[in-house]
Amino acid sequence: MNPCFYWIGRPVSFRPGETIAAALLRAGIADLGPEGGAVRGRVFCGIGACQACVVAIAGEGPVEACLTPARSGMRLAPQPGLGLHHD
Repeated sequence: MNPCFYWIGRPVSFRPGETIAAALLRAGIADLGPEGGAVRGRVFCGIGACQACVVAIAGEGPVEACLTPARSGMRLAPQPGLGLHHD
């Protein structure tokens, strides 16, 4: 059995050495953005250049999902305030 972390309370299994983004995508989760944001979070470049995949780790803060190795028990959620808002 693979270890898991939690995406908005949902368990997501991952393989040793896998990034958060890779595990989320393998689980069919591509939408990483907050509800109502003008630009929703997603995995785009996969190399940390665009910061589109920033997510929040409970107790730690924001990280780029495409660069951060998954760890068992992590609690993840969309990064508050992600998205561009135009006046």
